[in-house]
Amino acid sequence: MKRVYSGIRATGRLHLGNYFGAVKGMLALQDKYDCIFSVVDMHTITVPYDPSALQSSVREIIIDYLAAGLDPKKCHLEIQSKIPQHTELAYLLSTIYPVSRLEDLPTYKEKRAQYPKYLNMGLLYYPVLMAADVLLYKAELVPVGIDQEPHLEVMREIARKFNSMFGQTFPEPVRFKTEGEHVPSLSGGGKMSKSVEGSYINLTDDLEIIKKRLARAPTDSGTIGGELPKTGGTANLFILLRLFKMYKEYIKFEQDYKDKKIRYSELKEVLSETIYKELKPFQEKRKEFLENPKLVDSIIEESLQKCLAMAEETMREVRGKMGLQ
Repeated sequence: MKRVYSGIRATGRLHLGNYFGAVKGMLALQDKYDCIFSVVDMHTITVPYDPSALQSSVREIIIDYLAAGLDPKKCHLEIQSKIPQHTELAYLLSTIYPVSRLEDLPTYKEKRAQYPKYLNMGLLYYPVLMAADVLLYKAELVPVGIDQEPHLEVMREIARKFNSMFGQTFPEPVRFKTEGEHVPSLSGGGKMSKSVEGSYINLTDDLEIIKKRLARAPTDSGTIGGELPKTGGTANLFILLRLFKMYKEYIKFEQDYKDKKIRYSELKEVLSETIYKELKPFQEKRKEFLENPKLVDSIIEESLQKCLAMAEETMREVRGKMGLQ
């Protein structure tokens, strides 16, 4: 059975971007493959963060995973820092990969520009640790958005280099495409991100909060007419209509736009109601897990023990091939 690995950073509760870009892919895969889904907390600390909130953020995401439908009987839930083999393998892989290649990655350049006063080795090293995350479990599929493709290419390059130097060991992972791999920001540009205030809707938001977040989303005057714009706040609202399969509403509002009579307040109201309706079962399930912390603890512990066994099996092979045991 093919193995799948995916992780989400511990930067707070999951939002719609995480849900469509990663979690829905996880749900589609857990019935077909051997899956490990992680909270990658060590990736979290490469940019400014609050140490006192990190552990609660990790647990919140685990609960979000469970509430979204990830089944511990079908998949393994991992906390990256609890599996020391991640950093061991990352160091070993770093000895065969050039620094210059990491410096050229667009994601590194973006983070360097975003946090000019927080440059650190971990930020540069991020793709190597990400490669180790996936290769540690010899995963073949990774459900992530298109923006992560450069990192997946690094994984494949590292796997090929290791295999050529030490013998066939690792598969070359490929991306599992999800329907919502690019969920647009509510602020008008780019994708939904926890690091950009006003750009996201959390999976735990109630109807009033969803309405307030959407109310702030920028639009045009509504009197332009013609074809729908390809980018910007108005385009993003129509993308959300499609993501939530609101096809009749999409056609109706598209015609209103062409006729120069669209009412964005009406569109946002209808969209808010649909988003909340989809999130309500998740929120109810989440409440059940919050009220049963011992169950959550037992799920985490059982999954971690299984992950430790799989990780150590890989590391025994890697150490042996590299002459370290």
